[in-house]
Amino acid sequence: MYIPNYYKNKNLEEVKSFLIKNSFGILINQNNGKLTGTHIPLELDIDENGTDILTGHISKANSQWENFNNNEEVLAIFNGSHSYVSSSWYKKEDAPTWNYIAVHIYGTIEIIHGNALLNSLKKLVDKYEENSENPISVEKMSKRTLKQIHGIVGFKIRINEIQAAYKLSQTRENSDYHTIINPLGAII
Repeated sequence: MYIPNYYKNKNLEEVKSFLIKNSFGILINQNNGKLTGTHIPLELDIDENGTDILTGHISKANSQWENFNNNEEVLAIFNGSHSYVSSSWYKKEDAPTWNYIAVHIYGTIEIIHGNALLNSLKKLVDKYEENSENPISVEKMSKRTLKQIHGIVGFKIRINEIQAAYKLSQTRENSDYHTIINPLGAII
């Protein structure tokens, strides 16, 4: 991803926090010579060696997974908040722009099975059920419901590179920066 130096976020802890809060991404890989992307939850986790990984799963009906065994590099894209920035908010005439947060993760993918897949699903469900009025858990699901696990392919992505762009008007003059924040605050 092209990122001008002043928009690169190299604060790994801040980027990890972003990934935890914005875990619905796009997984992209080559599938029979064609780029394929699927929108899915991709959770930041730590493997048995203490290394950061992404975990996820897709439907077996989705042919994208058929090239996962090749251990080729994949790309996971995560988007955060974004908004048009009107140049009418600037002190002096200039071009309008767009503010955004985006993270690209490059890594190699490996299919997971059995307990590794089940643990991945438990973490996913527990995370999103945490604030539910009537939370469910994988442990309490019937065997009939759990049979649906046979219809998915679980995977983990060993992270090779993280690129994070935080384009948030930080190159604008201080007075412009504050006049941009106020209208954006009204939109949100």
